[in-house]
Amino acid sequence: ALRLVHEAFARDPRFNILLLPQNVGKRKAQIAAIRRSAGDMVLNVDSDTILASDVIRKLVPKMQDAAVGAAMGQLTARNRNDSWLTRLIDMEYWLACNEERAAQARFGAVMCCCGPCVMYRRSALASLLDQYESQYFRGKPSDFGEDRHLTILMLKAGFRTEYVPSAIAATVVPNKLGPYLRQQLRWARSTFRDTLLGLRLLPNLNRFLTLDVVGQNLGPLLLALSVLTGLAQLALTGTAPWLAPLMIVAMTMIRCSVVALRARQLRFLGFSLHTFINIFLLLPLKAYALCTLSNSDWLSR
Repeated sequence: ALRLVHEAFARDPRFNILLLPQNVGKRKAQIAAIRRSAGDMVLNVDSDTILASDVIRKLVPKMQDAAVGAAMGQLTARNRNDSWLTRLIDMEYWLACNEERAAQARFGAVMCCCGPCVMYRRSALASLLDQYESQYFRGKPSDFGEDRHLTILMLKAGFRTEYVPSAIAATVVPNKLGPYLRQQLRWARSTFRDTLLGLRLLPNLNRFLTLDVVGQNLGPLLLALSVLTGLAQLALTGTAPWLAPLMIVAMTMIRCSVVALRARQLRFLGFSLHTFINIFLLLPLKAYALCTLSNSDWLSR
């Protein structure tokens, strides 16, 4: 199926089709393409992503500032209507983009420019490719977490990273719980690994970003500790720790209500259901990720 596509575009002088002899993984394929490129800007798009027709026109103005090394667009779930899970993930993406990335962009330091839709300055990439290609963790090659690691390298080199909410990209998300949890495990390992690298950046960035990075990493672990403490209290004393679950419910409803108002979409009230996935599945998964940081399996092949 791909051969027909390659042959069609190979006849167009504007395109240069690069076929590697074997599957070497996303990072090495990405580096091979960047080294063959010649334009001032490099647009990275994942294979399961469809871009809105005006994405490039939206991203390029942000790159006019020579201090900006990368700018990402807003992600949506292309298959949002597949299942209850894809609907929750679509809302999760909205929150990740329009709360987390938007807040970080106010200080010129989006901490992870997501691969489905991100534009890089090629001159900045060229100076970072050797570091990017040779990432190791505990003596082993690190083959995932490309987006976050490349963003951290950009920030370390002194470039700003930005978010453009009007540049919309629709990407395919897992529609079943198993693939979703495997994806989240890989992302959790990547986040913990690159947070160790990113900590060195924080003194040079706005104080909000320190609070944000520390909160994102310690918050889930403290929540997991609260859940375990509550279960221990129930088992040892026979009394239920009502205050903790009531606080979690209250915070969840406040957050979802605020987002529903901001987005002007009542569906975000349903994102409260994600709290159950977070507490009972993602928190144990993140604890497991922290204990298995040396594992570099993609888990999806």
